[in-house]
Amino acid sequence: MSKFAVIDTETTWDDAVMSIGMVIADTETFALVDKRYYILTPFKDHGGMYSDGLYANGIKPDLECSREKAVAELQYFLSDYQAVAMFAYNAAFDYRHLPELRHLDWYDIMKVAAYRQHNPSIPDGAECCRTGRLKRGYGVESVYRMLSAEREYCELHNALTDGIDELTIMKLLNHEMDKYALARI
Repeated sequence: MSKFAVIDTETTWDDAVMSIGMVIADTETFALVDKRYYILTPFKDHGGMYSDGLYANGIKPDLECSREKAVAELQYFLSDYQAVAMFAYNAAFDYRHLPELRHLDWYDIMKVAAYRQHNPSIPDGAECCRTGRLKRGYGVESVYRMLSAEREYCELHNALTDGIDELTIMKLLNHEMDKYALARI
């Protein structure tokens, strides 16, 4: 495997997927290779907690289309790069919302990033469970700030930028790809 994918979704108030962002990255360098962003119709008009993020920072989707078309295109996109490993932060959420992609090997970035034994940037005084997981403050925004020292960083809640940020977390953790075997869902 020379490439892998990172995915993020945003949902409506009724829990329907309204946008999907996916990035392809190199397994050795974790460098971003390619990206896709889809806004799903008609769901984009149904409203959701992060509807304002759909076009954040002037980001334009590759397509505004049906879910079926977006997923079909993403499957071709994955196939073009021979990417069979899918990563996401709190991957169970995206896995549950994208049953069409369950044939891939899914991994949860949070299962590495939120644990003291895997994330040396977790401060000594941070409260952790006996397992080593942070008791609080282990979302993308908090972990990104910890790892990057960018105290002003704010998650845009745009599926594409969030996917890129999640890839950045993986890069900043500086683990070999094998480390994520423990994060398989």
